[in-house]
Amino acid sequence: MTKETASKFAPINTVCLMILAASAAMSVLVYTKTVLMPFVIALFISILANSLATWLKQKWKVNYLVGLVCSFLAFMAVLILAVSFISSSIESFVAGADIYKDRLNDSLDWILDKASNYHININAEFVNETLAKIPVFNMVKSVGSLIVSLFTNILLITLFVIFMFLGNASAEKPAFVGNVQKQISFYLLVKIGVSLLAALCTWIVLATTKTELAMMLAVLTFILNFIPNIGPVIATLSPVPVLFLQYGFDWHMLLVLTLLTAVHFVIGNILETRWLGQGMNLHPLVVIASLIFWALVWGVMGALLAVPLTAIIKMILEQHETTRPIARVLGGGFSIK
Repeated sequence: MTKETASKFAPINTVCLMILAASAAMSVLVYTKTVLMPFVIALFISILANSLATWLKQKWKVNYLVGLVCSFLAFMAVLILAVSFISSSIESFVAGADIYKDRLNDSLDWILDKASNYHININAEFVNETLAKIPVFNMVKSVGSLIVSLFTNILLITLFVIFMFLGNASAEKPAFVGNVQKQISFYLLVKIGVSLLAALCTWIVLATTKTELAMMLAVLTFILNFIPNIGPVIATLSPVPVLFLQYGFDWHMLLVLTLLTAVHFVIGNILETRWLGQGMNLHPLVVIASLIFWALVWGVMGALLAVPLTAIIKMILEQHETTRPIARVLGGGFSIK
């Protein structure tokens, strides 16, 4: 093959190699997610702890190593509190599962009665058989199990965090690593802050209207708020089944939905936008695509970590001339005509 022919097919070869590399990387992500997910979680915790230790050193002249130890203790305290809150919420829900089943049957009788008043014929026996075949309560209980599964690898995460803390205390970081840590820690701090605010406001709204499972729904709101665009919508609608079983279709449901919609609108579109600015400098279409990709690869945890993971990939791609155009595309450097 002549040099002219080789140079002609060079772009095609590059694209094919990139596709093969991407396929291999995806396979690695899927088959090693049991270890990689705890590692990535520990990495983000380490980034936050490093930022906290640096801030304590600059603001209060606290020794960097002491700051890391304080960060680790704070991480353990938050994790223990989160596990206890979620466990108690799940236990209360499971204990009342039979009550909710009875309420569902009562609500179904109410719907059938209203339908008969308007001369709408509904086969009650068929509806009851259909509902009996659908594992509604098993699916709802699985939500609690899914939340608990986020903490099943707590020991592995803790070990990773300890080794990363030791590395932070004993190694000098390149300028690129420091820049990545600064941007990711800023995003995570803002996201944690707005998620806590959204969860607190959700709990206040649900507790004020005496909605059951208010604490569990608030914790779910905190977690879902990390999923861009889709998460707040799911968090807003998540109390609907509980409200229906508790009050039926009345003003309680309308009031709660209105207040929660207002809460997520103000927090997501005003406060978060103001505090976060341009965020990770990712195009909205890229955010949606990354959400789908990481959710397919790592499930719910992938959806929660989609934005910071994609942002890190973008920063790495910006370091090389060959991959810099891809980084520009991730940042919205393209136009559709």
